Amino acid sequence: MSLSLDLKDLDVLTSNAKQIQDDVLKEILTLNANTEYLQRFLHGSSDKDLFKKNVPVVSYDDVRPYIERVANGERSDVISGGPITRFVRSSGTTGGKQKIFPMNDKYIEMMGYLMALSSLVTSKHFSDNVAEKGKKMGLHYIRTESTTPSGLRVCTALASFFMSDYFKNRPSKCNSEYTSPDQVILCPDINQSVYCHLLCGLSQRDKVVVVNATFAYVVVQAINALQIYWKELCSNIRSGHVSEWITDLECRNSVSSILRGPNPELADVIEQECSHTSWEGIITRLWPRAKYIQCAITGQMTQYIPTLEFYSNKLPIVSSTYGSSECLFGINMDPLSKPQDVSYTFLPNISYVEFLPVDHEGDMNSIVDLVDVKLGFVRRKNMVLSVNVETTTEEDILKAMARATLVLDQSTNLMLTGFTCYADISTFPGHYVFYWELKPKDVNYVFELDENVLAECCYALEESFDAPYKLGSKDGLIGALEIRVVQQGTFDSLMEYFISQGGSITQYKTPLCIKSSEALAVLENKVLAQFYSKKKPCSCDL
Repeated sequence: MSLSLDLKDLDVLTSNAKQIQDDVLKEILTLNANTEYLQRFLHGSSDKDLFKKNVPVVSYDDVRPYIERVANGERSDVISGGPITRFVRSSGTTGGKQKIFPMNDKYIEMMGYLMALSSLVTSKHFSDNVAEKGKKMGLHYIRTESTTPSGLRVCTALASFFMSDYFKNRPSKCNSEYTSPDQVILCPDINQSVYCHLLCGLSQRDKVVVVNATFAYVVVQAINALQIYWKELCSNIRSGHVSEWITDLECRNSVSSILRGPNPELADVIEQECSHTSWEGIITRLWPRAKYIQCAITGQMTQYIPTLEFYSNKLPIVSSTYGSSECLFGINMDPLSKPQDVSYTFLPNISYVEFLPVDHEGDMNSIVDLVDVKLGFVRRKNMVLSVNVETTTEEDILKAMARATLVLDQSTNLMLTGFTCYADISTFPGHYVFYWELKPKDVNYVFELDENVLAECCYALEESFDAPYKLGSKDGLIGALEIRVVQQGTFDSLMEYFISQGGSITQYKTPLCIKSSEALAVLENKVLAQFYSKKKPCSCDL
């Protein structure tokens, strides 16, 4: 299908979604009907009704043997009618395990299309054209890729995009739309890449109009790195030389060309801002022309909204696109909406999608097409807590956390920089455990934990949960909720653990619910203190 970058065509796309979805499916089936996998169901046909009738709904484990055969060297037509050029590695957010998916160059083209279209939508909501008036400080990274036995690359979807000819030869490259050169993005050492992104962004502080990353956590991590390295960064800017520990030559040389010699005046300005006791508003103080932060802040990323607002003086946070390793979906048509109100418009010309209720109980007849989806409660499968008969969803947890952090914010000088939770059923009654990492808002503030405030936070969490939870608590079937405060840097250690298992910082999302015993061990080894609610959640409405 043709891909238009005219916003007027969005009305055509959304008003003709059914026909466009049928056309996309037709194109997919025509290309793939004779693959080994589909041949046994379709016998070469590209008919939609036959597809609906004969092709079963399957899990990843059902198709994994076919994927592995291609990865091990068999022909692409085992599972794809077109050439498979690489494999994408998923983050493992939903099921807890990473997966690999076959990819071709069309996926890269679609990703570029989605980003470009989203950029057009966003530019309509700001008075100036970002590309003409300034630069993005893009905090993008890649992870060292691996290869399959057949020699095909295995990496994240974004790493594939940044390493592709599509990205390297993009027209906007001539305008240097990012503060960092491509060599910084492509640097395989994440620490060198983070440092050089900051160095390039600071040396061009008067040109930065957008702070851009894949996820909110990446922006927060960059600020954490800035707190560690700001004196060294100022020294680099003052002298005009990059630190000796930046040993990636392409990265080093490209950054040196950005610095263009000593700039002691700029170093003094940055040093003055970073020397304040409070880092509140540090983003707008260092990059005064910044108009918004662009990153995903839905789902698990919601927990980082207060931190970003603290560091940015509540700059707009634009969550512009929605996608996954498996598939691209759509864009945010209202980029200035509040984080809690963000929604995405599916683009029917990108992928063919079907929907199955989470609680379908094996009824495959409940599958609906995109245009037949009705408003209602949705959640990621497996993203729940439960110790009895209650079901506490991702949405429940995030709402409860918003209530609890309000208590924290009103009563202390601490801010929450990371959290996760799990259902502890090792004893009876089982109970919910929340791991919190806290940080003083002021640099000189003495880090102290107030037992009464943390107990109130526990109570606020429990009060936010639904009737089955409260009833279980009343009847002694659910134990008192617990907050375990961990050392600063613990959630960085958690990220490092998951990355060591094959993940990437660009796709890393702190798990909302921990299921891995190894990941729990990372948290448990850094617990500072434990707190419980001193009163039962109100059950008068049960």
